[in-house]
Amino acid sequence: MLRFGLLGPLVVYGGTGLTPVAGLKVRVLLAALLLQANRVVPKDALKNAMWGDRLPSSVEASFANHATRLRRILSATGDKRLLTVAPGYQLLVREGELDVEVFEGRAHAAGLAHRAGDWRKVRAESEAALSLWRGEPLADLAPFSEYRAPSLRVHQLDEARLQVHEWAFDADLHLGRHREICAELAALAAEHPLREALHRQLMLALHRSGRQADAFEVFHALRRSLVDELGAEPGAAVHQAYRELLDQDRGPEQEQGPEAEPDRAPPARSPSHGPVPVPAPVAVPRPWRAGAAAAACPYQLPPSIPEFTGREAETTALLELLRQPVPRPDEDDADGDGAACGSEGHRTTAASLRPVVISGMGGIGKTALAVHVTRLVRDAFPDGVLYADLRGFSSGGARSAHDLLARFLADLGVRPDVLPDDTDDRATLFRAAVEGRRILLVLDNARDATQVAPLLPPDGPGAALITSRHLLADVPGVTMVPLGPLGPDEQLTLLSRLCGAGRITDEPAALADILTACGGLPLALRIVGGRLASRPSWPLALLAERLTPHRGRLQALAMGSVAVRHTFDMSYLAMRASDNDLEREAARAFRLLGLWQPHAVTTRSAAALLGATEYDAAAALELLVDANLVHSPEPDAYALHDLLGEYAAQRAAEDVTGAEQESAILRLLSWYARAVAAACAVASHETQSPPPLAGPRDPGLPAFTEEADALAWTKRELPAIREAITRAGVLGRSDIAWRLAVGLFGYATTHWWTGEWDACLRQAMDIALAHDDTLARAWLHRRIAVAHGMADRNEQCLEHLNTSLGFFTDAGDELAQASILGNLSGLYVQIGDAERGIAHAERSYELYRNVGNAASEALALSRIADAQEMCGEHALAAAYHQKVIEVLREQRHGVFLATSLTKLGDIHRQLGRREAALEAQTEALAIRQRMNDLGGTADCLAFMARTHHRFGEWDAARACWEQCLDLGLRHGMTQHIERSRAGLAELP
Repeated sequence: MLRFGLLGPLVVYGGTGLTPVAGLKVRVLLAALLLQANRVVPKDALKNAMWGDRLPSSVEASFANHATRLRRILSATGDKRLLTVAPGYQLLVREGELDVEVFEGRAHAAGLAHRAGDWRKVRAESEAALSLWRGEPLADLAPFSEYRAPSLRVHQLDEARLQVHEWAFDADLHLGRHREICAELAALAAEHPLREALHRQLMLALHRSGRQADAFEVFHALRRSLVDELGAEPGAAVHQAYRELLDQDRGPEQEQGPEAEPDRAPPARSPSHGPVPVPAPVAVPRPWRAGAAAAACPYQLPPSIPEFTGREAETTALLELLRQPVPRPDEDDADGDGAACGSEGHRTTAASLRPVVISGMGGIGKTALAVHVTRLVRDAFPDGVLYADLRGFSSGGARSAHDLLARFLADLGVRPDVLPDDTDDRATLFRAAVEGRRILLVLDNARDATQVAPLLPPDGPGAALITSRHLLADVPGVTMVPLGPLGPDEQLTLLSRLCGAGRITDEPAALADILTACGGLPLALRIVGGRLASRPSWPLALLAERLTPHRGRLQALAMGSVAVRHTFDMSYLAMRASDNDLEREAARAFRLLGLWQPHAVTTRSAAALLGATEYDAAAALELLVDANLVHSPEPDAYALHDLLGEYAAQRAAEDVTGAEQESAILRLLSWYARAVAAACAVASHETQSPPPLAGPRDPGLPAFTEEADALAWTKRELPAIREAITRAGVLGRSDIAWRLAVGLFGYATTHWWTGEWDACLRQAMDIALAHDDTLARAWLHRRIAVAHGMADRNEQCLEHLNTSLGFFTDAGDELAQASILGNLSGLYVQIGDAERGIAHAERSYELYRNVGNAASEALALSRIADAQEMCGEHALAAAYHQKVIEVLREQRHGVFLATSLTKLGDIHRQLGRREAALEAQTEALAIRQRMNDLGGTADCLAFMARTHHRFGEWDAARACWEQCLDLGLRHGMTQHIERSRAGLAELP
């Protein structure tokens, strides 16, 4: 009989003793098979186990040699153990031969006995399981032991070993063997400083051995480790053990010997830490018992705001979170020894209430909502409400948890002489003071989780309602209720309550301007309402004028000591003056964002603006989001609230030098020029791209793989691109301005009808003329011609094409000439001059071949096909289009492919080929719709309508024309509106 050992160095025992297994590769092969004993292991997996990803050239021969050696070792007993089974090998292991399987069987038995409360069997099975361990599994088989699958298996086994240890210690504690296990427990706890179960057991063992000081030190050391390493407090099981330590009524030498075992029920289970070996319910010590007074039932809140308005959804959510049902008091503590007055001294066993954080930008109404909700839930917290303004963003500095704990403990009746000097010890005393009591803590204006954490109540019926300008997502177990600006109806209601409904109804236009200027910020609305109420003779138009954005609006939003700018100052200045480098960098990012508001940024564009890496920009932006100075309306999009944007612009003007402002904007404009060029290259498959912008290439450009992605990005960024053209003109950077405008060609292939491209081209041309930029004029004339051609403005198109052809002919640029000649061909076909169309298309085709641009030859062939169709050579035109379509499918050029399919379908219509026509047009329509190309979709519908009309399918034709008309009406496409109505009029 063979026996295999993996719980330590790999060993094999034969019938007479240890069987040597020589050679690392053979030992690794055996270990890999043992880890999957009795299962077929693929040969490739075994080779990877032996050599990793560096297989030798002779791997097959080497593997065969090692497998033969292993088979020879295992067959020494006469058994055939290693079988060749496709697609690999199988090692046969009988029951009881592999120590891992024996260990797991014993561990399972110990677990079952543990759940049944059979502590003697737990001890016996645990000892048997642990005796199989000889060291660290696979420790002698590096690097195999470091690979993912073996290392995970080793980790799993080690976790199981620790669990068995914990079950064994539970049994020892129940059997009164606490003194005997102290040394072993201390060693394991030191080896695993964050494992709460071991520390809980060590605390109990030391305490029951009369070593109270050592037990307390274990708790505090564990707590410090958890807070420092994980930012978390010890769990419920550890705190329950700590309460046993605090119990001064029970003698330290009271032990549970084996004789007590038959009368005891199975122990209570802790969800994450195993059983809690507490012999009986114990009363929590109250530090005020030895004094004269019982704990007070304070009710502390600032005055409520009479005009509180809106926030129905947030109020409902907060009420649900804070009004969770509380079970009846625990009968075991019904002697009235507790200190909670509202609950008549009874301790409760309610499920824990999670801390709730109301977060939002300064002036958004967090405190008002917290006070409003607290008054509504007062009945749910009969033991009192504790309130404190933490002054997290005050210029005088935040209040310390150390001082606040002293105040809270005094409010609860704790004698000053028992207050510890250490903050952590005060926090422990505070949690003991409110444990089991239905108390609500309202912690207003918190700076961060570090300030809040020591003030949180323990698990139980108490609750904490926190307000902060930061999200405080790192508060343990927190539920977040973010506040945004008030909705339009809420804004109007609040303003009506502040200054009277009659005061604001006579000037609707001015009222709308005022509400827009306030941006839904309750603080701004209260200032405006107070100003109007105190100045009854003022017309709304006067105040609306003073609230004009960037013309003194923030200065006007002030009344007495209350000012919107001062509120924003508290957030920004606290971040700017922070000791934390990341927060100071976030403050810099905030003021530089003010240079680009109201436009949103991404991490990539922000990296350009800041002159930072994308990683650093993301970190700064996320800090600003957490501080509610920036909001993120969608993934990787960051924007400033309108008022905060104006404030950031003021901060940029005050805190950023002119040179730094210009450098930041130029970095961003350059980034946009390169990003637009990248999007255009993908969206248009243009025959020739403009020469790239001079300077180092920005590595943080967006990556586009599909036309639809490039088009969607350009459409989303269009307002920022137009702003970038304007800024480039102001800075005298014609080289940036014209590249931005020309780069919108890809966007225009599907959205030319909006007129946006025309406006950008005109603006860039004005800048180019002002700076006498010849290259810019050449490219702009070329693209302006295309814009006119798309809109059927044929005369203007011809003028700009000839002008641009002159520029590029003088420059000797044959590729540009080929492209422009192709455009001239298309124009002549469009105006009905087939002869010139063919001549220019053939000349364009020759030039493309001369410069070796095969990818663009398809465009010239398409021009020839259009001209041949006009000449009545439909079959020849169809053949040309078919050839073009084959090339475009390989190039994955969606827009051009859809255009060619539409034209081919129309030729089939004229040739009387119904099925071929509709097949091509249906494919084209699907491409346009997939790309969200509204103009192209309308074109396809019009051509399909003509096809159905040609074959007498009146209902289908009418449906296509009506869809085309609907698109035209909804998006202002005049040509399609007129075309659709004419088509519908022709139907019988």
